[in-house]
Amino acid sequence: MRIEQEKRSDIIIIGGGLGGTAAALAAAKAGQRVLLTEETDWLGGQLTSQAVPPDEHRWIEQSGSTASYREFRSRVRDYYRRNYPLTDAAKSNPVLNPGNGWVSRLAHEPKVALAVLHEMLAPYVNTGRIEVLYHTVPVHVDTAGERVTGVTVREGRSGRLSKLQGSYYLDATECGDLLPLAEVEHVSGAESRRDTGEPHALEDADPLDMQSITHVAAVDYVPGGDFTIPRPQNYDYWRQYVPSFSLYPILSWYASDANDTSKLKEFTMFPNDQGIVSLWDYRRIVDPAIWTKPLNDGEVTLLNWALNDYYAGPIIGVSPEEREQHLEGARQLTLSLVYWLQSEAPRLDGGQGYPGLRLRGDVLGTEDGLAKAPYIRESRRIRGLYTITEHDVSKELRGAEGAKRYEDSVGVGSYHLDLHPTTVSQRTFYIPNHPYEIPLGALIPVRVKNLLPACKNISMTQIANGCYRLHPTEWNIGEAAGSLAAYAIAQQVEPSEVRASTEHLHAYQKQLIRQGVQLHWTDAELEGEC
Repeated sequence: MRIEQEKRSDIIIIGGGLGGTAAALAAAKAGQRVLLTEETDWLGGQLTSQAVPPDEHRWIEQSGSTASYREFRSRVRDYYRRNYPLTDAAKSNPVLNPGNGWVSRLAHEPKVALAVLHEMLAPYVNTGRIEVLYHTVPVHVDTAGERVTGVTVREGRSGRLSKLQGSYYLDATECGDLLPLAEVEHVSGAESRRDTGEPHALEDADPLDMQSITHVAAVDYVPGGDFTIPRPQNYDYWRQYVPSFSLYPILSWYASDANDTSKLKEFTMFPNDQGIVSLWDYRRIVDPAIWTKPLNDGEVTLLNWALNDYYAGPIIGVSPEEREQHLEGARQLTLSLVYWLQSEAPRLDGGQGYPGLRLRGDVLGTEDGLAKAPYIRESRRIRGLYTITEHDVSKELRGAEGAKRYEDSVGVGSYHLDLHPTTVSQRTFYIPNHPYEIPLGALIPVRVKNLLPACKNISMTQIANGCYRLHPTEWNIGEAAGSLAAYAIAQQVEPSEVRASTEHLHAYQKQLIRQGVQLHWTDAELEGEC
């Protein structure tokens, strides 16, 4: 392995998704120099290259996230007010939802999220405190005892190898790619009920039984047009494929009901007066109704539905060839969904297909209309000093104890335990839970001293991941990890010592509070959620 250059910084962050970006921002604000790598040419992960508008809880406008995450949300709205010809009503709406999608209070275009993230990072990127390496992935990790001493990365276009060295290394990759390379103790897939005691866990552990991935597409609809794509090569397979939990093919208007995943629910394409739930406005990100001038042919929505959840196989823990097979399989499923919608999808008027459906690659920065990267719901997860389980968050299991509090909390979040169909057992469930906190112990590996998780790879079970994987929580985890690395460098202590020492723990938590991180839910908020 021929290293062509070496780069040094205080903190090395591998992965420029939501957690990695928040970690870099926090570390830079704390005075540290940061090297941040990103596999694509867009920072922001879920919000940008994966094209998933923020999934959030009902308190998000006032609380339940970090101040920097709320700043991001405010900047998105301000971006639209400054740059789009909004109606007076939209411009004056303090909780403007640019796309008026009903899955999110802030359904917006990925390019706007990207622009806002660049604005937030600009003071640090422009002054050299943060350096970003795009099209870059880790290929090797050097270790000495319980410490990481360097990460070798490859630049995808040139193939050039560089060694990155720093005091701390943060894994913010979508799949926890540093963990096996650094031989960090970790788990993947489904744990067993014997190991975790979780009622919804499998009887036997299966590291290959992981949540589905989704390759999102952006589309608009031009009445009278015909933008039917060529018949995808795997279309016949997906057209007849019936999931184990369904009576209908995956390409149908029937999917699991979130309120009771043992039942199926009927959906349709567009809003209607027949009482059938429309998927068009579910993840709509462009709504020209809020504009005073026409800028677009019409509304734009994102295809991130149960119909293109891909659970035919995992992309973690398999050979590179099998990984590529499943990544391409996810693309083929989404293209098959597009073709089915254009040509065969039953319409409420008795007809079939919507040929006016058009892929909009320009919205996602691609030529094919699909996102730059697939939406990956589940990562490898560290074995940490504390592991979050179903028992920590489930309303049923918590019972009269209510929401769980941690003395070492580094943030808060809230979401249902939402497990999408998995790759082996095809389990899927949606479990009511309490608002939760993020324990510091879940961010600290059991052995390795200077590597920290910074996204969906903290110490938690697959089931707990169902609620800890969403946008505000991933941002909070990244911000806490970046702040922890900065604190450890400044105080010359290790993360495990921060947690073990009351003095350091309180000092670190005060640092988080000063930067606007909410450590605990208030009694009033918890009483209101019951």
